[in-house]
Amino acid sequence: MLTYTEENYLKAIFQLQEDEKGKISTNSIAERLSTTPATVSDMLQKLSAKKMVNYLKYYGVSLTASGKKKAVNVVRKHRLWELFLYEKLGFNWDEVHEIAEQLEHIQSDVLVQKLYDFLDKPKTDPHGDPIPDEDGVFPDLNAIPLAVVDPKKEAVVIGVSDHRPDFLQYLQKIGLNIGKRLNILEVISFDKSMDITIEGNRNPVHISHDAAKSIMVNLI
Repeated sequence: MLTYTEENYLKAIFQLQEDEKGKISTNSIAERLSTTPATVSDMLQKLSAKKMVNYLKYYGVSLTASGKKKAVNVVRKHRLWELFLYEKLGFNWDEVHEIAEQLEHIQSDVLVQKLYDFLDKPKTDPHGDPIPDEDGVFPDLNAIPLAVVDPKKEAVVIGVSDHRPDFLQYLQKIGLNIGKRLNILEVISFDKSMDITIEGNRNPVHISHDAAKSIMVNLI
């Protein structure tokens, strides 16, 4: 059985591989987990001995098939618990992450399956991130960043890739929630920021380019 810390490392490597593809550097993992490269190297050697990762010093790391399966399972539990906290216990979407970080390490497969069934086999968590099924298969949401949408187009918000509480609180404040329709009025050529309208509010809202990169949408 893996420790909580080992599971956190596998999850971090999986998420970095989703973003960066290929082998992941110890520096990237250290930055993600707020630790030192030396500490990461020690942990990777332990995970390599358990056949969870492919690791060669100075050449980066990747997950083995067993490591990826374990990482996906941790991600699945995390997102299911986030949804449970949000939908059933009334937590805000900026509050659920830290609690789910603790609950994701529960080892009962029976409990996780019952939770999945209780939530009616959901496809996404409160932030719009895909939830893998029992076989570890992620649904294809076909999401694109708002930042790449052209002016005069319409889109619907299906998720956010930045889960920092202050960013989520900002979106909540301007009324930009999952499921809201957006009209892109103008893209400012100087800095790629946007003027948009949000369903339920006729007044234009100005969105920075960085914020728009973290808002995931489907075109209408």
